[in-house]
Amino acid sequence: MRSYRRHRLLVPVLLCALAVLAARPTAAHKAPGNGTGTDADTGLSAEVARLYEEAAVATQQYEAGRKEAEEQREEAQRAEALLDAQRRHIAALHEDLGRIARAQYRGSGGLPVAAHMILADNPDGLMRGQHAFSQADLAVNNAIAKNQRAEARLAADEARAAAQWQALDKRNTQLAGLKADIERKLETARSELQGQADAAVSAGACRGAVRLDQPETGFTAGEWVAPVETYELSASYGSGGERWSNRHTGQDFAVPIGTPVRAVGAGRVVKVSCGGAFGMEIVLKHAGGYYTQYAHLASLAVDQGEHVSPGQWIGQSGTTGNSTGPHLHFEVRVTPESGSAVNPVPWLAARGVSL
Repeated sequence: MRSYRRHRLLVPVLLCALAVLAARPTAAHKAPGNGTGTDADTGLSAEVARLYEEAAVATQQYEAGRKEAEEQREEAQRAEALLDAQRRHIAALHEDLGRIARAQYRGSGGLPVAAHMILADNPDGLMRGQHAFSQADLAVNNAIAKNQRAEARLAADEARAAAQWQALDKRNTQLAGLKADIERKLETARSELQGQADAAVSAGACRGAVRLDQPETGFTAGEWVAPVETYELSASYGSGGERWSNRHTGQDFAVPIGTPVRAVGAGRVVKVSCGGAFGMEIVLKHAGGYYTQYAHLASLAVDQGEHVSPGQWIGQSGTTGNSTGPHLHFEVRVTPESGSAVNPVPWLAARGVSL
């Protein structure tokens, strides 16, 4: 069983971390770069990326808190069971006191033990009476003391259980409130980011790369990764649908607007475009003659001609172009253009990436 004191120490740590995240300013600082994105574009994209990370942290901490809450609930239920056992024990002690009193009465023939001692005819009778009185008195005193100790334990356990439930409710409310605040800010920023992306796609002109603070990936030059870190797979390669003229040519990853999109491997940016069925898109060329495409984006973090490393953020997901909702359309091709796609799932699997 985990120590309740350890739980109490962990709670303020989680809450302080979430409070720092929620209290950070919403205006993101400008990120340096050589792209042609405006300061407003840079600030909004960076804001979405920052809030995306903070929302992920908040979710993890909320889930950790929820798990601890479940453990506390189980502990409180065990305390309730202990209380029930103590109540039964106290009731049994009361019964014992009653039995002792009744036995004392019957053993003295209806007279108190002290009266028998006074009426004793000889020293032996007096000693027997005194011994019986002492034994009865000791039994009564022991029973009363046990009763009092049990009552005290019961009161302490009841107070502790009540305090645990109050702390549980308060902590869950705080965690949920901080998490919801970050998610509200993120939803607003995502909507603004998608609006900017739609305007760029409608104009058919990309605004240039928005430089994002890159995370520490730890990937080596020869490694391969999934194009997004957290996702649900949706439309698969070769599936049918009225939105495609023939068959689906890639693998879709259902992710919220603003999700950082990663280069699956080392390569060079050979195409950046805004407009058409794919909306805002990026195409990378990799060693071995393969190309990967990332489509329906909401922002671009690289310019054409740049070299990228595995796991590098190259843009943010969105729902531009021929899209029914936020997702990343990912393709693997043997040429940079459409019509040469291969199934990306086994292609990535052959490179150690299981989707």
